[in-house]
Amino acid sequence: MRQLVSSGSPFEGEIGFSRAVRSGNRIEVSGTAPIRDGKTAGIGDAYEQTKACLEIIVKAVEAAGGKPSDIIRTRIFLTDMSVWKQAAKAHGEIFGDIRPASSFIGTNALINPEWLVEIEASAEIVE
Repeated sequence: MRQLVSSGSPFEGEIGFSRAVRSGNRIEVSGTAPIRDGKTAGIGDAYEQTKACLEIIVKAVEAAGGKPSDIIRTRIFLTDMSVWKQAAKAHGEIFGDIRPASSFIGTNALINPEWLVEIEASAEIVE
């Protein structure tokens, strides 16, 4: 079984990707930017941007039939590693009890210069 999940992002068709793909019990969520209502959320605020990314990720996992506790891995890309604690705080609010494997990765740029953070996630549904 292969299920594609769309978030409605205009980049999905242009780039040729899905917000998430479920294959069997596995769900992979694409790099997720901090976008709310078509605009960058929390400009200049890594905490708010991380929250926005994680909200989109949780919604995608749920649309694929999973739940937040099925998320087993997150990868947080930051354009400024000095804000990692802000991103970690938001991550901990969602995943404090779930505790997926996680990485914080520094990068020099993301597609939109307003984005301080982009996040990928992997989930596995245990039935």
